[in-house]
Amino acid sequence: MELLINLTINGLATGMLIFLLAAGLTLIFGLMDVLNFAHGGLFAWGAYSGTWIYATTGSFVIGIIGAIITGLILGVATERWIIKPVYGNHIQQILITLGLMLVLSEMLKVVWGPNQISATAPSYLAGSWEIGNVIIIKYRAFIIVVGLLVFLAVQYILKNTKIGLIVRAGVMNKEMVQSLGINIQKVFMLVFMIGAGMAALGGVLLAPYSGVIYAEMGLEFAILAFIVVVIGGMGSFPGSILAAILVGLSGSFMAYYVPDLALAVNMLLMAAVLIFKPSGLFGLKG
Repeated sequence: MELLINLTINGLATGMLIFLLAAGLTLIFGLMDVLNFAHGGLFAWGAYSGTWIYATTGSFVIGIIGAIITGLILGVATERWIIKPVYGNHIQQILITLGLMLVLSEMLKVVWGPNQISATAPSYLAGSWEIGNVIIIKYRAFIIVVGLLVFLAVQYILKNTKIGLIVRAGVMNKEMVQSLGINIQKVFMLVFMIGAGMAALGGVLLAPYSGVIYAEMGLEFAILAFIVVVIGGMGSFPGSILAAILVGLSGSFMAYYVPDLALAVNMLLMAAVLIFKPSGLFGLKG
């Protein structure tokens, strides 16, 4: 029982990190119809910038804030100068964002060097709690709480505010939103900023979780994010968190019980969803 609880906590923590990356991507994909393969680069820049700020200032909170600001700035620049010229053309979007992904990865090496950088959790999140025979690592519990709070906050904004109504309407029919006199370009910019900020937040939280960060981490997690988007359903925010949890749990249990299938399980899970429900768990038909 203790093993099952520990594997579940590990899977939930990993799932929440993937969710922070995939949630912004699913909104960008659903609302803007943009295939942004550079999203993982924003994740990596959040990890590096947040870790560097944390090491410089000694404050993990300031490091998190700095990572989010970095993500917001990169999000604005990416949407305005990279994505905007290729709206409506998926082939060009794939090519230009893959190129940007490589540029962002190489720029990390230019700024911080090509070697891996170690990262540790702050002292107040280090260690673990022991409840009976169950050991709960504090930092993993912290990640789960942050992920849930972000989900609840964004879900509240989407369901109970005017901007959330505009975003949800834009996901379903952006032409109709624009015909009502709403500047859809500003909405696009806002959504892209939020998505980039969430990706950067996921990156800075991952750093102490994994212990090391490296320039290629963005591409690896971007693949997981796209798997989550497909499983959860394009444009579905609740679908993204459920899919991320499924991916995190399946990876955690498979890595322990069947290590040889740990890398393939996510692809198999995505294939199963596409076979039985091509639109995703929460996606709309068509």
